[in-house]
Amino acid sequence: MNKFIVHTDGGSRGNPGPSGIGVVINDKEYSEYIGEGTNNEAEYRAVILALQKSKSLLAARKLDLNTPIEIYLDSELVCEQLSGGYKVKEESLWPYFMAVWNLRRELKNVSFHHIPREQNSQADKLVNKALDEHLNKPKTLF
Repeated sequence: MNKFIVHTDGGSRGNPGPSGIGVVINDKEYSEYIGEGTNNEAEYRAVILALQKSKSLLAARKLDLNTPIEIYLDSELVCEQLSGGYKVKEESLWPYFMAVWNLRRELKNVSFHHIPREQNSQADKLVNKALDEHLNKPKTLF
């Protein structure tokens, strides 16, 4: 495998509201409920998870950290901020932006690509799976 193709998505039900993330890296899938947050925070957290998992997969497969990682996401704002097209104006997004920045320095060959939502359906399904599993969990009294 000469590159990683990654699809990420994050979403919240309400903005802010319960949030989940979904990541697809080649043939691997990850989904996670991340608590209360905004859509943009969830989108960033999905990218962070994707980079962390990509780094682990590279190490497990003994691949070079220069291996290309192409990240496809349907959030124009996050994609443009990470690509340098837009400034990060919302203060609450700075910690997420910096986390991505630091992971990119380690991984060296990361690119971001904005795609239409319909081309990101698998990552979107993983977001909804994480949210549905959390929100449908029986509530305990203790």
